[in-house]
Amino acid sequence: MDAEPAASLDLKGLKCPLPAMKTRKALASLPQGARLHVIATDPMAAIDIPHLVQETGDRLVEQRQDGAELHFVIEKVAP
Repeated sequence: MDAEPAASLDLKGLKCPLPAMKTRKALASLPQGARLHVIATDPMAAIDIPHLVQETGDRLVEQRQDGAELHFVIEKVAP
């Protein structure tokens, strides 16, 4: 990653649709250009969070899996 995320969201243990809903809410509170690091364990988050980012117009900077944890770094692009 080229910039440290401004905020982090630990969503481990939450099931669909909560990870996407909480990610949407967190993104809404961030200023444009800020980055959000999301950690989730629900396998559906691998589909839901990238779909959410596409829907909101923000940018998925990184998506990776570390064991059961899914990590996403999202840059707030849309106002």
